[in-house]
Amino acid sequence: QVQLVESGGGFVQAGGSLRLSCAASGRTFSSYAMGWCRQAPGKERDLVASINWSGASTDYADSLKGRFLISRDNAKNTVYLQMNSLKPEDTAVYYCAASRRFRGSYDYWGQGTQVTVSS
Repeated sequence: QVQLVESGGGFVQAGGSLRLSCAASGRTFSSYAMGWCRQAPGKERDLVASINWSGASTDYADSLKGRFLISRDNAKNTVYLQMNSLKPEDTAVYYCAASRRFRGSYDYWGQGTQVTVSS
């Protein structure tokens, strides 16, 4: 089983940046694809970005390409989401997730971290 703990959320003004981190437990982190999803109030949870086990392959929501960057450090069992040029519509709870297969469904989820972007 994999346990995921997100951090780095907070309050930021529009145009600012935040970097989210997700620390994973266990010695099998490098065998999992990882992803970040977000859920705004009253909306469905949407995929933000995903990364394969090595970091060589990534996917992004089309609307976020160029502003968000996903990366991972397998030595630290951590995946990151760098968010730049933040907009009020980026306000959401951001969740980290682990999947046994890149572009597959997610098997494990973190508890989420709130990101609030003010205009």
